[in-house]
Amino acid sequence: MDTREKGFVSAETVARLAGVSRSAVSRTFTDGASVSEATRKKVLEAADALGYHVNHLARGLSHDRSNIIGIIVSEIPTPYQARLLDEMTRQLQTIGKIGMVINTTGDAASVANALRQTLNFRADGVIVLSGTPDASLIASCVANGQRVILINRSDHIEGPANLAVENAETAQEAYHLLRRAGCRQLAVVSSTAGTPSLMARENAFLAAAMADGLAPSVVKAGPTGYAAGAEAARQLYSRSGGPDGVFCVTDLLALGFMDAARHAFSLRVPQDVSIIGFDDIEQAGWESYGLTTFRQPVEEMVEAIVQLLSQTGPADWPHAVPPIKPVPIWRKSVLPRPETT
Repeated sequence: MDTREKGFVSAETVARLAGVSRSAVSRTFTDGASVSEATRKKVLEAADALGYHVNHLARGLSHDRSNIIGIIVSEIPTPYQARLLDEMTRQLQTIGKIGMVINTTGDAASVANALRQTLNFRADGVIVLSGTPDASLIASCVANGQRVILINRSDHIEGPANLAVENAETAQEAYHLLRRAGCRQLAVVSSTAGTPSLMARENAFLAAAMADGLAPSVVKAGPTGYAAGAEAARQLYSRSGGPDGVFCVTDLLALGFMDAARHAFSLRVPQDVSIIGFDDIEQAGWESYGLTTFRQPVEEMVEAIVQLLSQTGPADWPHAVPPIKPVPIWRKSVLPRPETT
């Protein structure tokens, strides 16, 4: 006879079938708890017959801990976000946490709604990958015992930890790589998204160029993606005096730019134009692109997040985390440094 019930089987039902107390069931499924072997055997047999599974959410909430980590993110299909989510959810599981991904559009209203959802589900913490949350909502999360981690967001909000990549210094390095390659007519391909990390890259590159007396063109042909990069190339090369050195603030923009430059304008990369990206997505290393870029160290970033979430007391919680430096990845989209005579 099938003894399995419809819906979730309760510990009370297991206790009745096993002929033991409710507390004996709880002790059986609690690591290190004291229970006799005979009782354990009866409980496990009953649990197996009924299809019982421990309700970790209810158990955690009884101790003010859900083990849920909210992850607020937009543009999930993009290679960088997908890679970050993959690494993050896997590493969270290694410390007994479950990632609850909330897909947003990245605007203020959707991010605010996502934060409220993390409070409704009593999440232990929340990681904000997209959008800049309102300070009052952040304060509400912190007041409810949530650990809040902002990734490449604003660093002037009180309460959360901010894990940032060294965007400005890296963009300056991109400028010097192009200059050492002999590039004189420079351009920055950015995005209408205007996120803090993208703006930091754009502004730092422009500042480095202006310090040398140069004024690069800036093109923002749409949101951060392949199509916007291709459109940027069409805008720049549809008139005379197009750039011979281009810094794209993401790899997706760079790949779109490269394809349009080569196929619509018959330009050679890097002989006619050198191109540098940012992120080191998988496609950047494909043979057809060979994009020189800066790798965001995703594994290191996620390890830092896991370490933050593993800390136990409020006194341990930092508000400032040292920035993580991207790694330059040299491929074939930038001319080698010219020989000096």
